[in-house]
Amino acid sequence: MKRKSAVNRVLLALAGIVLLGTGLMILAGGFDLYRSRSLTPPDGWPLTTPHDVLLADADRTRWADEGWWWPAVIAVLAIVTLFAVWWLLAQLRRTHPGALSVGGTDAVEGVELREGALGDALAADARHLPGVHQARARMDGSSSRPEAHIAITLTPDAEPAAVLQALCDGPLESARRSTDRTLPARAYLRLTPHKPHRAE
Repeated sequence: MKRKSAVNRVLLALAGIVLLGTGLMILAGGFDLYRSRSLTPPDGWPLTTPHDVLLADADRTRWADEGWWWPAVIAVLAIVTLFAVWWLLAQLRRTHPGALSVGGTDAVEGVELREGALGDALAADARHLPGVHQARARMDGSSSRPEAHIAITLTPDAEPAAVLQALCDGPLESARRSTDRTLPARAYLRLTPHKPHRAE
């Protein structure tokens, strides 16, 4: 799993848990479930009856007269806003290599190869390898550090080690020579579904 994807999932899971818990707490108090179900909420638990409020007047105005209160509130809100904007910009940032130069690192003087075309070429070459039933490839990373992800479906009689060696020596080596990059790769292997053979 990519780092950005993992961070997104963790943050979304935490936000979902907080929102779900808050919503259930508000619904339980609003529908008076504690009283109707004879449940005893913990001491100090907010919103236990339909007439309760999350913050009483005394709680909302407790620190209003303190000199540090409003700067602290504004600072916290500013930090939260900046974090939200940073997260949004991180999602919009390109995580694909785009165009790659062919035969060298200078894309102005050389020929540019789109990431989709390189992925298609890798997949097409991989399909011709012995023991490969189907192959798909896509490119990730940046233009300076592209990374190949190849999903290969093996034939029932294929040897995974031999297929991986042929993939490294063939399609990946050709792509590395063409783009003049190390081009790290991840291969995902699976077998073709087939009916079991009956032994006699």
